[in-house]
This record gives sequence, C-alpha cells and structure tokens, in this order.
Amino acid sequence: MMKFNAGYFWAAVLLFFTEVLIAAFINDAVIRPYGGDFLVIIFLYCLLKSFFDIPVKNAIFGVLLFAFAVEASQYFNLIFLLKLQDNGIASAVLGNHAEWLDIFIYTLAALGIYSAEKLKAGYLKAE
Repeated sequence: MMKFNAGYFWAAVLLFFTEVLIAAFINDAVIRPYGGDFLVIIFLYCLLKSFFDIPVKNAIFGVLLFAFAVEASQYFNLIFLLKLQDNGIASAVLGNHAEWLDIFIYTLAALGIYSAEKLKAGYLKAE
C-alpha cells in the first residue's frame, strides 16, 4: 500500500547525497567500493519505505533481491550485451564488473537494517 513516510524519505535523501559525495570525492580501496555498496542498500530500503507501507522483512528481501539481480547482470556483462557501456547512467546503475564480496556487503547491510528496525521497534535491547 502506498503511504508516504517523511522519516524514511529524509533518510533516503541524506543517504543519496552521501553516496554522491563518496562518488565525487573519495577514490580509495575501501570506502568507495564497499562503504558505498553498504550504504546503497540502506538508501534503497529507505527509498522503498518512504513510499510503501510494507513489512520490514519484505522490504529488506526486495532490496536484496534487486541488488543481487544487479550483481548477476554484472557477472553476465549485461551492460556490454545491451551496448550501454558508454552510457554514464547505465554504467552507474548496472556497474561494470561483479564481485562476490559485494554480495557479502549487501547482506551485512540488510542485517544492519533488520537489527536497526528491531531496535527501533523495541524488540532488541541496546545495552
């Protein structure tokens, strides 16, 4: 069901600008590739929850499924098969090469989201 949630929306906006800053100004071997991948999962989750009132597990699963599909498209060189390798937007969204470590990073981000949502709901106690 569609329902706007301002909290998730502003979190998504903040994460989007953080991702842009990382892409524009950080060119290292850890933050840009792995920190960016970690944050993009949280960004997509917040964006989804901004507009849809769906259960946490469903939203996390949907975001992970999407991220895994993008990673699979990189593995099979979809961007080259579609002849979009020179398109900047397509390259940014689909990427150019697959890395198994990305799957692990996406999963860590999903576990982080799940834990944060459980803390927020009061199911876990922060001590």
